[in-house]
Amino acid sequence: MSDAQSTPATAPAAPLLRAARGTHPEQVFCNGSILTMDGPAPKYVESLVISGGTIVFVGDESTARERFPAAEPRDLDGAALLPGFIDAHSHFSAAFDLADRVNVGPPPLGHCTDIATVLQTLEAFRVSRSIGPGEWLIGYGYDQEALTENRHITVNDLDALFPDALVMLVHVSSHGAVLNSAALQWAGINATTQTPSGGVIARLPGSQDPAGLLMETAYMNLVVSKLPVLSPGDKLRLLDAAQQDYASQGYTHAQDGFVTVADLDLYQSAAAGGLLYLDIAVLGSFMEAPQWLGNPKYPTGSYSDGFKIAGLKVLQDGSPQGRTAYMRSPYLTGGLDGQADWCGEPMMPFESFAALVQGTLMHGVQLYTHVNGDAAIDQLIRAVEQTGTTAADDLRTVAIHSQFQHPEQLADYVRLGITPSYFTNHTFFWGDVHRANTGEGRAAFISPLKSALEKGLVVSNHSDFPVTALNPFFMIFTATNRTTRSGNILGPHERVSGYQALRALTTGPAFQLFEEHRKGMLKVGMLADLVMLDVDPLTAVADAVKDIQVLETIKEGVTVFRR
Repeated sequence: MSDAQSTPATAPAAPLLRAARGTHPEQVFCNGSILTMDGPAPKYVESLVISGGTIVFVGDESTARERFPAAEPRDLDGAALLPGFIDAHSHFSAAFDLADRVNVGPPPLGHCTDIATVLQTLEAFRVSRSIGPGEWLIGYGYDQEALTENRHITVNDLDALFPDALVMLVHVSSHGAVLNSAALQWAGINATTQTPSGGVIARLPGSQDPAGLLMETAYMNLVVSKLPVLSPGDKLRLLDAAQQDYASQGYTHAQDGFVTVADLDLYQSAAAGGLLYLDIAVLGSFMEAPQWLGNPKYPTGSYSDGFKIAGLKVLQDGSPQGRTAYMRSPYLTGGLDGQADWCGEPMMPFESFAALVQGTLMHGVQLYTHVNGDAAIDQLIRAVEQTGTTAADDLRTVAIHSQFQHPEQLADYVRLGITPSYFTNHTFFWGDVHRANTGEGRAAFISPLKSALEKGLVVSNHSDFPVTALNPFFMIFTATNRTTRSGNILGPHERVSGYQALRALTTGPAFQLFEEHRKGMLKVGMLADLVMLDVDPLTAVADAVKDIQVLETIKEGVTVFRR
């Protein structure tokens, strides 16, 4: 699957695992670092016992042996045992698409550092897959900020080598792409095409001819909505490998963060067929809300065979590294098409956004809102205020990314019951870019985990896969270090402890999912969702935390991955 993931050593049969969920006999774990995540400070125990898919004992080893003499012994041999990681936000089904795309990203996830290497990588993939004229040749992970030329690839660059194939380089933000002429023609985009509201169609200098780059609504409405999709059968065949991508990184719970009605049907079918051995929570697309929101065929908030619709996802701006996040103050580097005083744009007019927020909450459905820029965050706060709901209503509206934030907005989150899911990997991958685009002051407060925790907010941290790798240990590294690619520290005052970083991968997302009573801690009565690691993250030396390996992942008492 994704180049960003390690190759699993085992790939068990999904139907057998799903059928066995919760039926494994008693097991007693001991002789390792068992970190419960129960409470505001680290707490270790000698032993843990699971039975029938749940945790039945947490405490000292002698009592465990005495009370559960028939339990199968599991000697950790010095390994660490933690609650299974909970994916706060990613795009699970992206793993299906990546099987037929090539990684054109920069290190450490790819190898492309200049335009020539991107083009060479595309050509090698075209040859290996025998992609002919009129067929799609798609690269992912494209990041112009990491290219030595420090510019976007253009339609002319692509046409010189690929005059006939339909070429698309998907931007690392997943909010845009660069297309060649054949692909632009396929999409019906030319010099007369009007740029849609909330979108960007970059033009060649001195003309209205498309330069190849499309962002936000221009990309989503004019390209993504028309792309051929995998058949349900193809997706089901890829389902086990995708689950292994997550299980091999220690996740017992995955999220698909923006799904169509067709994919809701697919997941329901997979769940009913016993094909899910991880829990998968999805966010229904706001674009298709009339088809599923309030429809009894698509109940929300509860699991059926490992699947649930957690809520509705709406996007109100773009990405800061793409300079499409909606900001209060202009980007210092201008717009993508040379605009001065460019602040980005909201995805939709505020009135439409506020109506969507109101309708979602009034349906009793949890709201997940993509907001990166401070102006977009302002609009989320204002829209929730207009509903008349507060923290006392315990709706747990999730602000996804919530990156360019201000201290007073954190206070608004507390007052309104908005809970942020941060994206600290940005500090490494694009921290230097944010400094250049917005200045030190604004950039230093992105993903302000420490300030949010000091305000009493419950927070999570996420990878936004495929934007960055699923690796949870890299997220711990970025949350505790905030080191940029160039080695600078971005906002040292927002670094958190290793334990706080772990809570953002366990108890934090469990709370946001309304599942704190069953997931995120090693505690009697909780699900036996466990991950075994070669090193305790709290004792890993400095940067070594990002190199920790998952030895085994256990979902409700059943091993779903073993290295």
